[in-house]
Amino acid sequence: MLRRLLLVLWLALPLGAFAADAAPAVDDPVLEARVLRIAGELRCLVCQNQTIADSHADLAQDLRRQVREMLQQGKSDREIIDYMTARYGDFVLYRPPLKGTTALLWFGPALLVVVAVAGLILVLRRRARMSPDRFDPDEPDDDAAATR
Repeated sequence: MLRRLLLVLWLALPLGAFAADAAPAVDDPVLEARVLRIAGELRCLVCQNQTIADSHADLAQDLRRQVREMLQQGKSDREIIDYMTARYGDFVLYRPPLKGTTALLWFGPALLVVVAVAGLILVLRRRARMSPDRFDPDEPDDDAAATR
């Protein structure tokens, strides 16, 4: 029993190498709240389906640090978002504005659903017009085979 316990402890030792450092304590909670609010408006360019507030990617951490530094320099929320948009384009915005270059982002998912439903309807109509002999016959059940 003691050997098993020692073996488990010995095998668990390397797991400490994967532990992450704790985030530093926040000096200014008001500043950190503003950072998180702005970070919630910006898309992680690596993950693409998360904001930089939610992402753990290195780039997201760098962007959060950059937002924090810009806020400490006295820049407004709008100035920071405008800077990020000028640098990375509208794609960096988690909710991009509706304009010609972002129309696909807004209407693309609905367009895909419409195309998929139209394709499904087309296939089902073609199958309904086909004669039954075009389909593979079902394998007879054991009960049905026994009654014949």
